[in-house]
Amino acid sequence: MTPTPRAPEAEGAFPSFRDPGGSLVEFEGRVLRMVGEDAAARLRTFLHSALHRELVAEGLLVPTRTPDDAHSLLARLSVDLSGRWSRGAVLFEHERVPFPSYPHEWPAELLWEAGRLTVELCQRTLTHGFGLKDATPYNVLFRGARPVFVDVLSLEPRDPADFVWPAYGQFVRTFLLPLAVWRFAGIPPAVVFLAYRDGLTPEQASRWLGPLVRLRRPVFTLATIPSWLSRRAERMGDRLHGTRRAADPEAARYVLQRLFRGLRGQLEQLKPPAHRHSYWTGYEEEAARTAPEAWRAKHDWVVGTLQRLRPRTVLDAGCNTGSFAEAAATLGARVVAVDKDPVVVGVTWRRAAASGRDVLPLVVDLARPTPAVGWRNAECRSFLDRARGAFDAVLMLALVHHLAVTERVPVEEMAALAAELARQFVLVEFSPRDDPMFRRLVRGRGEPFEDWTPERFEAAFRRWFDVTSVAELPGSGRRLYCMVRRS
Repeated sequence: MTPTPRAPEAEGAFPSFRDPGGSLVEFEGRVLRMVGEDAAARLRTFLHSALHRELVAEGLLVPTRTPDDAHSLLARLSVDLSGRWSRGAVLFEHERVPFPSYPHEWPAELLWEAGRLTVELCQRTLTHGFGLKDATPYNVLFRGARPVFVDVLSLEPRDPADFVWPAYGQFVRTFLLPLAVWRFAGIPPAVVFLAYRDGLTPEQASRWLGPLVRLRRPVFTLATIPSWLSRRAERMGDRLHGTRRAADPEAARYVLQRLFRGLRGQLEQLKPPAHRHSYWTGYEEEAARTAPEAWRAKHDWVVGTLQRLRPRTVLDAGCNTGSFAEAAATLGARVVAVDKDPVVVGVTWRRAAASGRDVLPLVVDLARPTPAVGWRNAECRSFLDRARGAFDAVLMLALVHHLAVTERVPVEEMAALAAELARQFVLVEFSPRDDPMFRRLVRGRGEPFEDWTPERFEAAFRRWFDVTSVAELPGSGRRLYCMVRRS
């Protein structure tokens, strides 16, 4: 009888498969890595090293251990490992990172930080006899604004005489060239990685960059010259790749040290500029300048409400440049801050990085949230799948009128989404039809939006929430609502 294939979500655990040495799987709320015997021996060597202890202590590497109930877990996993490892699998467990994210949700600043961490690990492992066998942003997650390396299988003992880093091309494609097209062409990482999981080839990057940019450093070295030489490289075939050994291990290490210093320098040249502006970067400053009393009242009400509620986890939906995300984090919350504008999300990261607050800024459009992508749509989970029920409180400040006007989302749908995301509370801002921003959004659309009223707004949210407090901002007609999720 022919077996009926099942979707990954029906199987309960979908193991990763791109690394031949091991598979990562989430199971019963735990992050497990099944590793073949040969790779497990190399991993144990690294886990028992002083370097591993240093990196974990500094927060640069995810803690990894052998679970006490490994045999029971393997029996319950019911994952088909036939054909992977003839000698069976060894199980390791990673500490769970609170909210996993992907490169196609990162502003360029997070991609740059992940690249900086990757190069730092290359430099530090080199002096301890280890190396990174691959270099992709998918090896990195973020705890707040700080990157943490999670692919421990990538760290392996290296041949002391080998002076070639096999992951160099991957690092260029997935870090340097995407950063170049953001810096010089304004194309964000989300556009790159949703279309190209493995980043950009030099030929692709060259087509996206103008002729003058292609002559600038480091683009000329990273994209232009490799594009010119690509046909010659194809003719050389395998002669261009493979292991190359130096007569002296010190000479090999010197070559790699020079390479990694060069990559760090190229990263610095491609660092996302702090002065980039978009339509929304000055929104909060303009609001504080044109309506200072209303802005102060809004800030004080939001902060006071958060002080009273003390949520442990917060989603700031439509975060702009992160004022309220930072306020929530200052009160001890772990915050995920999302906005569809990559520039304001970059500003939010800069604020969080400077203050050390636990804020993870992501480029997510709630009207078109990040989809599930990858093989069978199971390698990278959708944003909503990760976010449902993950937050004590959800902030929807200066957001819902944008969803209503520009996206035509019914207010009932907004309330339903808020109920999916928030476990306990939601703070929502309502803007009336005569609000200047509402009128600006409506202009040219030919729709009166006569049903956009406080009564309909409250009725939609009362299906899921109880309104506990309402504040009207002076001189604006806007209202702030604190609502508690019904059990």
